[in-house]
Amino acid sequence: MTEVTPMVEAQQVSKSYGSNQVLKSISLTVMPGEVLCLVGPSGSGKSTFLRCINHLERVNAGRLAVDGKLVGYREANGKLYELHPKEAALQRRDIGMVFQRFNLFPHMTALENVMEAPVRVKGVGRAQAKQRARELLERVGLGERTDYYPAHLSGGQQQRVAIARALAMDPKLMLFDEPTSALDPELVGEVLDVMKELARTGMTMIVVTHEMGFAREVADEVVFMDGGVVVESGDPKVVLTNPQHERTKAFLSKVL
Repeated sequence: MTEVTPMVEAQQVSKSYGSNQVLKSISLTVMPGEVLCLVGPSGSGKSTFLRCINHLERVNAGRLAVDGKLVGYREANGKLYELHPKEAALQRRDIGMVFQRFNLFPHMTALENVMEAPVRVKGVGRAQAKQRARELLERVGLGERTDYYPAHLSGGQQQRVAIARALAMDPKLMLFDEPTSALDPELVGEVLDVMKELARTGMTMIVVTHEMGFAREVADEVVFMDGGVVVESGDPKVVLTNPQHERTKAFLSKVL
């Protein structure tokens, strides 16, 4: 049997800002097609870890690989050397990221926002990019809103445009950093529905979230982080309903 390469493999990843160690030897593996949810209190290092995966943050120790390739570094004679920013940016093309804030270009329509990166970064022809953008906006339920500017879209709609924009680059991996936390409660469901659909189609996803219902329903694995370490991980039905660690129990008692 041929071995399947993990989509994400973190080995003892550490990250500090000055004397503040935010990540302490994080090791975890995500296989292709899996959904991993990172849960835990604010300040536990979840978002920082996510940003390390696409080299928006440099790691101080350990190694991170996406689809078998080191992220942000190359190895020579047992040493790691940081890639030139242009090379790191090339790697980032394969990793879609959706942030808390939608970061849409305010002067562009939904359609133009989704078209922009394929045209600029990948050199896709405008007609082809436009067709694909229409398909993606349809997919996230915004086929009727292609010509709307962000200011005329609700927060949930803007976040769905942001997801379509990330998908336009045909990523092999999608990272979501608390994608619903800036939304009004009644808009959360529409974004989570799009993410559930993505999971059903086999997209590999790592999601930092406070939505425990989503984690229980969609995740293959839940990782509870606190203080920069993985406290507990495993099947969401086990971790979220019968946690073994006191720290996990205390956290879940507040959020469930």
